[in-house]
Amino acid sequence: MADIKELLEKAINLPPAERAYIIDKLMLSLDTADNELEKHWAAEAESRIDAYERGELKAVSIKDVLGKYR
Repeated sequence: MADIKELLEKAINLPPAERAYIIDKLMLSLDTADNELEKHWAAEAESRIDAYERGELKAVSIKDVLGKYR
């Protein structure tokens, strides 16, 4: 953890343009993880749609779902 704090301290002291560059690269690295997560959720959604179409799942109205949690 000390390495992370040291790295952060060094980054904070960089000129604004260099900090922006680091922020941009870090954000892009997070987007990659999000894309992987989105792929998994898309596959899960497809699986659920297929199960619904096969009659293995039933639909529930949004009114019933929200009513359950009010």
